[in-house]
Amino acid sequence: MKSHLQPFMQYLTEDKGLSSSTLESYGRDISQFLEFAAGRGIASPEEIRRTHLLQYLAELRGAGRAAATVNRSTVSLRAFFHYLLKTRQISQDPTLEMDKIKPSKKPPMILSIGEVERLLAAPDETGPQGMRDKAMLELLYATGIRVSELISLDVGDVQTGLKYARCSSASGKERIIPIGTIAADSVARYTDGMRDKLLRSSREEPALFLNSLGGRLTRQGFWKIIKKYAREADIAQDITPHTLRHSFAAHLLEGGADLRSVQQMLGHADISTTQVYSGIARKNMKEVYESHHPRA
Repeated sequence: MKSHLQPFMQYLTEDKGLSSSTLESYGRDISQFLEFAAGRGIASPEEIRRTHLLQYLAELRGAGRAAATVNRSTVSLRAFFHYLLKTRQISQDPTLEMDKIKPSKKPPMILSIGEVERLLAAPDETGPQGMRDKAMLELLYATGIRVSELISLDVGDVQTGLKYARCSSASGKERIIPIGTIAADSVARYTDGMRDKLLRSSREEPALFLNSLGGRLTRQGFWKIIKKYAREADIAQDITPHTLRHSFAAHLLEGGADLRSVQQMLGHADISTTQVYSGIARKNMKEVYESHHPRA
C-alpha cells in the first residue's frame, strides 16, 4: 500500500504548498498507519474501514501518545483518504465522522500566599526601577489583569486615591477593577517620586510603567523582571507573567469571593473559563479542612 503514499506527498507539495516540517509529519503519520494496516493483512486502501482507523488511534493512545499527537494523526489520515477518494482510488472515505479527542489541559500554575508575599517583597524599593517593579507586581496581584493590559496602562488609568484601575482588553473592552490599599500605595509612591527618574526629560510619555530608556515597558521586559524576582524569592516553580493573574483568581475564590465577580474582574467572556480556578480553590479548601479540623 505504500505505493499510494508518494503520489499523496507529491500532491501535498504541489497543490497545498505545505511547509517541509508539515510534510514530514504527514508522511510519518501515514507511513506508520500503513505499516499498522499491513500487519493486519490489509493489502489495499479500499479494504480499510473506520474500525481499523479507530483501532490504530486507540493503539496510539494506549502507547501514551499525547492527545495533540493523536489529533495530528487523525488530520493526516483524513487528508490521505480524502485524496484517495478524490482521485477515485477508493469508493468511500473511512475517516468520515471521526471525532478529534480533546487535549487535556494542564491546571494553571498557582502560587501559595507565602510565595506571593516573598515575590512581592523581593524588589528593592530604594531606586526607581525597584519601586516600579514593586508597583507592577502589587498591581498585578491586586487586580488579576493580564500582562498586556498592565504594560498598556497610562498614568491616568490607575486612580490611587479612589483605589481603582481602568484597563482595556485586546478586543478593546474596558473594565474597572478595585485595588487594595497596599497596591494603591505602591503605585502612588512610584508615580510621586520615582517615575520621573525613569522618564527622559526630552520626551513625553503617557505610559505608567517605563523602561530604562524612558519608553513604555514591553512584555518581554516584564518577563525578565518577574523571572528575576522569582529567583530572588526562592520560588521553585517556573513562573510566567500570567502566574500572578492565576493566583489572584484562586486566592479570591479560596477567600469566599463569588465566581461571577471574579469573572468580571478577570474580563472573561465565558464563566466556564473562570470555573477552572473554582476547582483549584475547592481542592485547597479540602486540604485546609483536613489539616486543621479536629475531626478530619
